[in-house]
Amino acid sequence: MKSLILASFLLLGPAFALAADAGSTEPKAAAAKPKAKAVAKKAPAAKARKPAAEPVPEVIVLTPEEKAIAGRVYTGSITCELGATVLVTPDTQSPGSFFVSGKGFKYHMRPVHGATSAVRLEDQRSGAVWIQIANKSMLMNQKLGQRMADECMSEQQAQVTQAMKSAPPQSLFDSAPAGSR
Repeated sequence: MKSLILASFLLLGPAFALAADAGSTEPKAAAAKPKAKAVAKKAPAAKARKPAAEPVPEVIVLTPEEKAIAGRVYTGSITCELGATVLVTPDTQSPGSFFVSGKGFKYHMRPVHGATSAVRLEDQRSGAVWIQIANKSMLMNQKLGQRMADECMSEQQAQVTQAMKSAPPQSLFDSAPAGSR
């Protein structure tokens, strides 16, 4: 029995030693180096944390439907809920496309034709989508599955919202069906 236990330790001992070394993030030779050299290696990493230069947006050629959608996009500084602001500016280099930016993000978006009457701008690379309806807009990130800005209203959308409050649309259930007279 003793020889069986001894044999298993001899066989499994190197495996345990390798597993312990694999769990360590520093190689043995690096661990033996003085701390001053480790600090010297961290300094270039701090320089590497500078934000990367933004890629130059490509020139986008739009279809007639997309150009019509681009004509309906509200531009300027648009206020959103929780004090957020989204800035929508036309791209002068690529007419019909827009830069949508805010705190921590900047997207180069193009209009996308959809089945609804909503204005939809997309940045396919990042997964960002700007949706604009008559009374509000929102910015979503499809890749992350989250809303980045909601209840955004331009001056025109605020006027529509106020008009809806003062004269709400008639409910479908309140009117008599057509031909029922």
